[in-house]
Amino acid sequence: MSGYVVNTKAEQQEMLQALGMNSLDDLYVSVPEEARLKQLNIPEGKSELEVSREMAELAEKNTVFKHIFRGAGAYNHYIPAIIKSVTSKEEFLTSYTPYQAEISQGILQSIFEYQTQMCELTGLDVSNASVYDGAVAAAEAAFMVQERKRSDILVAETINPQVLRVLRTYCESRNVNVIMIKSRGLAVSTESLSELLNENVAGVLVQSPNFFGVIEDMPEISRITHEAGAKVIMQTNPIALALLKNAREVDADICVAEGQPLGMPLSFGGPYLGIMTCKKELMRKLPGRIVGQTKDRNGDRCYVLTLQAREQHIRREKASSNICSNEALCAMTASVYCAAMGPEGLRQVAVNSASNAHYLAQELGKLKGFKLVSDKPFFNEFLMKCPRDCRQIIDQLAERGYLGGLPINNNILWCCTELNSKAEIDEMVKIIREAL
Repeated sequence: MSGYVVNTKAEQQEMLQALGMNSLDDLYVSVPEEARLKQLNIPEGKSELEVSREMAELAEKNTVFKHIFRGAGAYNHYIPAIIKSVTSKEEFLTSYTPYQAEISQGILQSIFEYQTQMCELTGLDVSNASVYDGAVAAAEAAFMVQERKRSDILVAETINPQVLRVLRTYCESRNVNVIMIKSRGLAVSTESLSELLNENVAGVLVQSPNFFGVIEDMPEISRITHEAGAKVIMQTNPIALALLKNAREVDADICVAEGQPLGMPLSFGGPYLGIMTCKKELMRKLPGRIVGQTKDRNGDRCYVLTLQAREQHIRREKASSNICSNEALCAMTASVYCAAMGPEGLRQVAVNSASNAHYLAQELGKLKGFKLVSDKPFFNEFLMKCPRDCRQIIDQLAERGYLGGLPINNNILWCCTELNSKAEIDEMVKIIREAL
């Protein structure tokens, strides 16, 4: 208490007296003596000016890249000024998940708007109020498809490896088998998928566009999976949904995504946003909070938390998920971004990102030794073979202010967004040509 709540010596003594104790040490008698921390090695406090100077000195040591050609799960998109203008308002910035929900009508409405937009974007029936990030969304979706006689999860080898690690951690806690689907040409092998499907498989998780940028054949994957009686979980890039077929159109049962591209900066990895939507028949298994629209006793529109019978405070240990919160501010950021861009704006971002990536692939392909690893269609990322040590090329680009693609073995995973202009691409290709 004394470390987190401001209190006087007199208040401390009053508390100890009420507890029948003589000192604060008596609070920790159950902790072994050798495990107690006697003194904290904390330096003396500093003035605001001193702290400001020290932070500025630390900030100057950072390398800030002007040109970014790396994605692999986090993407450098333009963020319109209105996003920060709206979300930085105090009533939004300081809000948290509403626990006395119905008195938080404004926050509930903002979440309802977010859910509506995510359903429109993915084409599915129901969205939750968000979870912590895209990896958590994928792992939670794996639990959604579990049935009494079906528990195994098939996962594409082409999924983001960070998502896979989170998924394995989740599934290990419940003894759920994670079985990898082999790939061919950086895409799911439908032959491998067919061989692995059996009466024990609950669901199939496929990322499209996948980690290597390839657009998977989701309609065929869904057909094969559903014929075997399992569910399809599609992980995707929300920007890609403005251009490619959405989850409804490829017959996925659940759609999950990392919402960072929708108005959130890269920001050293977070906070980000886990998007989750599903078909109506799975909505009672959807984790986290869901805001519904109804009418009050006067007949006016109002918002409530709905389907709470799924959650821990009612089902306790029988709840399908431990998620009890949501990324409210990040969800609002995504909602404001979608509203500001509109359907045509989102589509233009997707088109420009894909066009820039294909132009970069074309120009790199003119350099001796550079070649696409896969001939399959891609969105805004692609894996390319490199004629020499790829890290040397990445380091030389870094010296010129360019963050090159992600090195993978001796290949490079390149990425473009609408922020990568033709002139910028041409200049980077010129630097690489000179380096070779």
